[in-house]
Amino acid sequence: MTTDRTMPPPTADERTMLESWLDFYRATLALRCEGLSDDLLRTAAVPPSPLTLQGLVQHAAEVERNWFHRVLVDEDVPSLFAPREADGNDGGFDVSGDLAFEDALATWKAEVAAARERCAGLSLDETRSLPFGAVSVRWIYQHMIAEYARHCGHADLIRERIDGTTGV
Repeated sequence: MTTDRTMPPPTADERTMLESWLDFYRATLALRCEGLSDDLLRTAAVPPSPLTLQGLVQHAAEVERNWFHRVLVDEDVPSLFAPREADGNDGGFDVSGDLAFEDALATWKAEVAAARERCAGLSLDETRSLPFGAVSVRWIYQHMIAEYARHCGHADLIRERIDGTTGV
């Protein structure tokens, strides 16, 4: 697998900028996983945290599913990797020994493709209702960018501890 990661344009319309940054961080997460065995992708390398690169990819798939299925189109879909938690959140961080990384990655990529399809043609100003109030498509994009940026930082630390690889 070779991930193409394109730097977002320094000047663009708002939608292009939001989509570009989200795709940049999605690609960054995939890059942090490249070249490692399934065992290393399941390695919790920053004690005492049990977080793994595969767990991050699974969590990203769950988050994509939540915001772009459940919230954006009000679709009642089950969790991908873990039962929904009591607070309604999907974790996905726990890695089963029998789930190959390739399968987790394919699931995540399918969720990303579905997210792109669901957002196509929607105005950034369209809103969806949540228990705490309405959120716009713009807000969802910004939330997802923050979510990925946070977890890409985790992925950087895990990867560096596994094999010393660092990246921009």
